[in-house]
Amino acid sequence: MSAIWPEIPFEAWRESCSALHLYCQIVGKYRLARTPWVNHSWHATLYVNARGLTTLLIPDASGIEIVFDLSRHVLIGEAADGCRAEMPLGRMSVAEFHARFCDLVRHLGGTPAFDGRPSEVPDPIPFTEDRQIRPYDADAVTRFFRALVAISGVFYRFRTGFTGKVSPVHLFWGSFDLAVTRFSGRSAPLHPGGVPGLPDVVTREAYSDEVSSAGFWPGGGGTDFAAFYSYAYPTPNGFADGQVMPAGAYFDRKLGEYLLPYDLVRKSSEPEATLMAFLQSTYQAAADIGRWDRAALECPIGSPLRPRPLNKN
Repeated sequence: MSAIWPEIPFEAWRESCSALHLYCQIVGKYRLARTPWVNHSWHATLYVNARGLTTLLIPDASGIEIVFDLSRHVLIGEAADGCRAEMPLGRMSVAEFHARFCDLVRHLGGTPAFDGRPSEVPDPIPFTEDRQIRPYDADAVTRFFRALVAISGVFYRFRTGFTGKVSPVHLFWGSFDLAVTRFSGRSAPLHPGGVPGLPDVVTREAYSDEVSSAGFWPGGGGTDFAAFYSYAYPTPNGFADGQVMPAGAYFDRKLGEYLLPYDLVRKSSEPEATLMAFLQSTYQAAADIGRWDRAALECPIGSPLRPRPLNKN
């Protein structure tokens, strides 16, 4: 079980996590700059794959994909015309990573022109000016990747139980969280904005619809430990008092969302079932209190080779 749900104590790799976060922002901002806008910024995210994290195909030059190989600890760039390049991931400054990455994109025939400041981090330093040498704990990074693989499998299963609009399972490099979001089908009131390092026009478009969203932070997103979260926007009255599972999940009034420590899931006898209980119960609290049309939006959890049954009268 420890190999599937590894230990990832945040304090032990906090600085390495911060470095990886900023490297993902650089790659993510390149994807953002070259990709046509998709609702709720879904065009900008990264995805878990068998190596680590990928951009999928970016419409630049012949088509470029960037992959963080978090087992071999290299950044891989591949172009559709067959060109390929790698650079090592290790101890370096953000400025050095930025320079090497831009060289890699140029080698692939791409255009490395993108916003040069970090988003959603306190006291942001422009990438080219951040010359502090950052540690890179390769073992911790690999364990983080393995945790993402385990978590994404449960998130994908949870996603299948909804016929309404639902996001991909993807990693937002701004807040550095893996997330999946369900939509009620109704519009939301205009978001007030004010998210540090994020333009209000982006925040307001992202939260233009009523949602129940769940995700995972490695730590640092308002917590000093790895945790799962779940929130609703707009937050319905009484949401904080919902009946959620498992024992150990709680509503953080400062963050305005439910939290479940990763270690509680990892150490449980059935981690997948424990996490699914959290995802399902927090969604149900949002949907019931918010008066979603659950009968029209939900379906049984999907199974391989079994088409979704239609409930037609």
